[in-house]
Amino acid sequence: MSKNIYQMITDRFIEELEKGVIPWQKGWHGVRSGAYNRISKKPYSLLNQMILPKQGEWASFKQWSDLGGKIKKGEKSSLVVFWKIQPIEEIKEDGTKEIKQVPILRYFNVFHISQVDGVEPLNVAELTELEPIAEAERIKEEYKNRENIDIREIITNEAFYSPSSDYIQVPCKEQYTDVAEFYSTLFHEMVHSTGHKSRLDRLDTSINSRFGSETYSKEELVAEIGSATILNILGIETSKTFRNSAAYLQSWLRVLKNDNRFIVSASSRAEKAVNYIMNEVEGV
Repeated sequence: MSKNIYQMITDRFIEELEKGVIPWQKGWHGVRSGAYNRISKKPYSLLNQMILPKQGEWASFKQWSDLGGKIKKGEKSSLVVFWKIQPIEEIKEDGTKEIKQVPILRYFNVFHISQVDGVEPLNVAELTELEPIAEAERIKEEYKNRENIDIREIITNEAFYSPSSDYIQVPCKEQYTDVAEFYSTLFHEMVHSTGHKSRLDRLDTSINSRFGSETYSKEELVAEIGSATILNILGIETSKTFRNSAAYLQSWLRVLKNDNRFIVSASSRAEKAVNYIMNEVEGV
């Protein structure tokens, strides 16, 4: 491929961050509030939800054409990525050949229904509305019981996940002026906990994962994206004012500009973590 797909995705995130927009803090889940394919009716993966500029129906040029649609003059396509498993032949030390199945990142172009003439939007049935806070509490309790993990809600100024003892500590709800911020903090630490060796085995507890390292930054972004995703699934809104600070934005810009594979890797890990917490299969 002539274009570096990792750089294309990273450039999209950098563009948003430079405008003061944090891509992982927008709604993106499901048919009701996210981006989905017009033909399959399935929501796009977490990474695609973040890079697509609009919610609603998307499809390729051919898919719209097959429906009788015509792309409006001057409209530009958007990027959708997917993993394609490719057999790669490797020569082992003993000289024998081995075929490995290697995931390769690929992309194709899609258009939003607002860019198309001749096709009417789908009449999407209303989904059952949930009471967000009650549902957040249910998710917490179900995860805690299923994983046999201790979640300590106590009077404290510290929130963390302890991999060695496998427990989560967060300040109790009464310490928050907005209970939504409590769940934002809780889900952040729950995402960290999915990295335990008994779950997704993602956490690096070596010296290389300390504060300021690339490993630390990636895991923090996994937790940030994961927490924001669950909040968006539930329809819980938080102020996020401190996270929208210039320093916060600049820190992620630096990381992304130094590593064009960073956001793809972090998004993939976050999606696995969210699916693990929600006890769901991975998105397509």
